[in-house]
Amino acid sequence: MRVALFLAGCAAASASNVYAVRGANEKHSFQADCDSFRHKINVPDAVVHSVTYVPAGANISMADNPSVCSSGGAGDTSSTFEFCRVSLNVTTSAKSQIFMEAWLPSNYSERFLSTGNGGLGGCIQYSDMIYAAQYGFATVGTNNGHFGDTGVYFYNNKDVLKDFAYRALHTGVVVGKSITKQFYAKDFKKSYYLGCSTGGRQGWKSVQDFPEDFDGVVAGAPAFNFINLINWGARFFPTTGNSSADTFLSTAQWGTVHSEIMRQCDDLDGAADGVVEDPDLCQPVFETLLCNSTESDSSSSCLTAMQVNSVNTIFSPLYGNDGSFLYPRMQPGSEPLAAFIYYGGTPFAYAEDWYRYVVYSNPKWDPAAWTLNDAAAANSQDPYEISTFNGDISAFRKSGGKVLHYHGLEDPIITSESSKVYYKHVADTMNLSPSNLDEFYRFFPISGMGHCSPGNGAGSIGQGQSTFVNNDPKDNVLLAMVQWVEKGIAPEFVRGTKLNGTTVEYRRMHCKYPKHNKYVGPGSYRDEDAWKCV
Repeated sequence: MRVALFLAGCAAASASNVYAVRGANEKHSFQADCDSFRHKINVPDAVVHSVTYVPAGANISMADNPSVCSSGGAGDTSSTFEFCRVSLNVTTSAKSQIFMEAWLPSNYSERFLSTGNGGLGGCIQYSDMIYAAQYGFATVGTNNGHFGDTGVYFYNNKDVLKDFAYRALHTGVVVGKSITKQFYAKDFKKSYYLGCSTGGRQGWKSVQDFPEDFDGVVAGAPAFNFINLINWGARFFPTTGNSSADTFLSTAQWGTVHSEIMRQCDDLDGAADGVVEDPDLCQPVFETLLCNSTESDSSSSCLTAMQVNSVNTIFSPLYGNDGSFLYPRMQPGSEPLAAFIYYGGTPFAYAEDWYRYVVYSNPKWDPAAWTLNDAAAANSQDPYEISTFNGDISAFRKSGGKVLHYHGLEDPIITSESSKVYYKHVADTMNLSPSNLDEFYRFFPISGMGHCSPGNGAGSIGQGQSTFVNNDPKDNVLLAMVQWVEKGIAPEFVRGTKLNGTTVEYRRMHCKYPKHNKYVGPGSYRDEDAWKCV
């Protein structure tokens, strides 16, 4: 596991180690503390399932993890660190409860961290727990109130929906902090959050509604403006139709669209490197792909007028029946993966679930029949303000909190344009310029990054286990946040790495919004010093 390589440098991220200072004869006192901890846990409305000592080198067993959750990115991984693993259920209402785990490492750094979830959020992100706990964070994660990446549990149960919207994460934080205090001789000094996608929305929900929960929040590719994200996802199937529709594009034709986008946009940043550095500059004209009189309409190298209309719709914002803005366009550059996720001739599963089990409580609702009237119906509900689009985060600012927001510019699931819209929304709501926002809120668009993970460019920024490069805060957004909160050194850029296996192909310094990268030379585009934030 590549993430194990950073253990030698963990001291840079640790304030202290409350067990390492003990003598060799007390080496196993951590295990003794863990073995006896179950009988000391005092958490209201909780049922403790297990408290297990996990030594370094042992498998982190997922035997009790439901099959619908697979392994949360962990598998039966061999642990590179020693920790005490606590699992429990916490009742949140008469009709709902959360499952959660707390991982309490022996190299405790006097820091607490909560992880988030993904999709419709019913699985603990164990890979994020491994990532954070190895750094000495007392780390927690929950199942967000249900098991499985599905909305079926929301059907006729608003309590489970409430857990998903906000209550599960906040409850896990409250309980996790209590368990941390009960286990260690020293309380935590700082509290952090790490999450992406749904986890990004959860982080922002904490910023907006629970400003005292965290000192530092790392939120990636947030699923905020959640209801309109659902509406946006629902629009794709009626737009393209199924694979036999005249409006449908084949995978090969989406390849043609992508090639044309790159032809028109790749070098707008000054370098032809296979990456659209700033999608704001990319406004493709797709009529260039119309089949002429000598080409067959079935050719993969050109499109019919109806197909071009589908493409133009996809790369245009979504507006409501009354002309109000709902959601931005899909950013160009994400087509190779989005073609399978959104444009493959089948409904988007999350949108289908939301309408069936939340909006209409009708499991037979037909996603092919979606219209803007449905969007209006969904927006009229916004249960528990799950949209997470409050632009006033002054309470978080007042609390001294910091938020590092990032979004991949090749994201095929949540368009990065949404993050730019929210940033502007905060600036306008709070009447703050970017230089004022910099005090507590910094947003980094990451070119060449997909959805929370690397894409075609330098998309590894230390946002998780699979994207670890090193312990330099410039290359590691989690450690950049720690440095910002604890030393007052705010990140001026986030440096991404293009990895080929474990080999570094090149690095690029990603600019703090609203600046963007421009190639100025004189070296290769692979030279990070050949780029300038403008």
